[in-house]
Order: sequence, then C-alpha cells, then structure tokens
Amino acid sequence: MMKPVLVTGMGIISAIGENLSENHESLRHARTGISRAVHFKSHYASLLPFGEINVSNDHLKQSLGLEDSKGYTRTCLLADKAFNEAVADAGLSQADISSFDTALISASTVGGMCLTDQLYEDANLKSAGSEYLSAYGCSAHTMKLIRRYKIKGFTDTINTACSSSANAIMLGARLIRSGRAQRVIVGGVDSLAKYTVNGFNALKILSENPCKPFDVNRDGLNLGEAAAYLVLESQEAASGKKVYARVAGYGNANDAHHPSAMSDEAIGAIRSMKEAMEVAGVTCDQIDYVNAHGTGTQNNDQVELYGLSALFEQIPPFGSTKSYTGHTLGAAGAVEAIFSILSINHAELFPSLHVKTPIANYPNSPIAAYTKTEKVNYVLSNSFGFGGNCTSLVFAGVN
Repeated sequence: MMKPVLVTGMGIISAIGENLSENHESLRHARTGISRAVHFKSHYASLLPFGEINVSNDHLKQSLGLEDSKGYTRTCLLADKAFNEAVADAGLSQADISSFDTALISASTVGGMCLTDQLYEDANLKSAGSEYLSAYGCSAHTMKLIRRYKIKGFTDTINTACSSSANAIMLGARLIRSGRAQRVIVGGVDSLAKYTVNGFNALKILSENPCKPFDVNRDGLNLGEAAAYLVLESQEAASGKKVYARVAGYGNANDAHHPSAMSDEAIGAIRSMKEAMEVAGVTCDQIDYVNAHGTGTQNNDQVELYGLSALFEQIPPFGSTKSYTGHTLGAAGAVEAIFSILSINHAELFPSLHVKTPIANYPNSPIAAYTKTEKVNYVLSNSFGFGGNCTSLVFAGVN
C-alpha cells in the first residue's frame, strides 16, 4: 500500500501578496496583481502589464538577513523568502531540514538569467567577472537553499517549462509514497527577465491588457514572477501536526506536438488529467473544482476546454488564477497548488477575472464571482508546459 502524502507547510510570494495570508486575502477579494512594472527594467515595462512582486531586491535582502551575501539574484531571493515561510509554517527544526530523510525538489525556467544584461556582459567578456558568475544556471537558487539551510538529503531542480513545479510536487510525492523520503520540500521560482519577456514577445502571445483566460476575446498572457514551496510529509513524519491537504494523485504526459503549442486534440492534457484521477482513485464526478492552466492565449484555453469537455460529462467549476498573478512559468504549478489547497481548506471558489464573454460552445463558464461553498473535497490543478509536457495534480481534503 502506497503511503499518504500530506501537506504540512506552505510559503508563497507573488504579485498578490508577500506571504500565504496576503495571497489568500487577494484571492477572496478578487484583487489582481497585474499592472505596470516598477522594479523590472525593460523596454516593455512601460508598454505591457506584468504580475510583478512589488518588493525591491534590497528589501528582500534586508528582510532575509542577506545584506552582505553575494551572488543572490532576484530568483534566489524570492525562492529563499517562500522556502523560509514554508518550513516555518510546517514547524521544521534545523535537524528536520538537515535530515537525510528530507529531500528538496525545486523548479525554475529562467533561473539566474533574470540578470539578462549582466549575463550578456559576463558571457561576452565585457566585464571583469561579476559576483553572479555561478548564479545563472537553472539550479543556482536550489544550491543557495542547500547551503544556507544545510540540506543533506536528495536534491534536484526541474525545468519542464510551465509544468516545472507541478512536476517537482509529483516527484516529491512519489519519493514519499515509495518510502524513499519521509519529508520533501517542493516548489519553484521564476522572476521577470528580459530573456523571457523578449522571447514571449517574439511568439506574439503577450497581451497589452490584463489577461482574460477563457474569454472569447482573449489575446494573450501576462508574464509574472513568484516563488512557492510546500512541505510534503509522510503520515509518520506529520504525526501531531496540522495538515492542509493530501497530494492524492498526479499524472504527466507529453504529446510532443509543437515547441510552444498544445495539440488540438488535447492528447497530453487529457492523458495527464485522467492519470492524476486514476492515481487518486477518484472519478470525474468527484472533482469539485479545476484550477485550470488557463494562460489566456487562443490555443491553450481552447485546447484545455476541449480536453475538459472530452473527459468530464459535466465540467466542474473551473477558473484560472493566472488572472491574479500572471503566468509565473516555473513557479506556476506550485503557486496554483497552494491556491487549490486554500480552496479546499476554506471551502471557497475564487473567480476567474476579466471574463466578459466566455468561450462559446461549452455549457460551463469560468467561475464569475467569489463563492463560499459547503465543501471542496477534491481539486484538479493543471500545468501544461511548452513542448507538450502536461502535468495534472489532484489535491484532497483530510477531514
């Protein structure tokens, strides 16, 4: 029998809050964090809206006691902030964190390339070599966490584009269920970067307005930044602790249809959702809410709705919380896992913002208003990445 995987701690920083409680309040009051960027310096900062965290790097360093530390990019700082909150929330001691039974699985797509201009200078020998030479890789933030928090167990960093931190959660859950770890800290981080903004702009999928996932007039996504971590523990390790939820199921599939678009038949999406529910041992009619990938692009939203309609006889209440945070890339899966668990804990459904005319030909529309419901037992959370890497997670209540 596979061991249950319990969520005992959560930490998050995003455009709608610097911690878990602030994020929850913004969701409950339908407050978006998408606006003009202040700290991100780019040609597009004055032209496009972003889900920017309204905190400077200097403030982050000061709040974390890292004023004198070298080589910390914004990605590293955001990761440290959310990680610190998660382990404190779970009540982990230094002995717990340093135990060989504790693993760390993180995720990122941008990594230290958030310092795009500095990277260019260093890579082309236009500088004498900056303090960030070892910080440009995808795993640099993970290495910072390992050293600062004296982590000795298994560690890994995942980059599967937009499904990265969902896959971190899946791998962490599998380590616990198979008995390879008693505790796994999972999540991801990405910060705004010229590298990604210019790349997404080249794809012509950045909207000039706050994104409106599942609206017939949707015209693209907004890039955001965030960090989010969850502490997963076995039943034995979680004994006597508060438990937020259970990671009940997970599924991953790759349709390899196109470098940046999903197949019209939603092959990967359908398979990942179906597999996640099979692992969880639940049927479609038991899913109370779907936290959709919902980026606001023409292809993604149409394909995801098609996949949901093919799988569900009646699509459950669904929406996209990217209308609050923007698309946070490698952090999105963990951010939305936390939002899904908040929905379970408080029996709340959060509205999908900016939808005026829902996509036609489907009987269900995205959640239009904050709803307090009797109970949310099971939530399906989707994260679909470039290259067709589709991951779905099922979270369950514990009461």
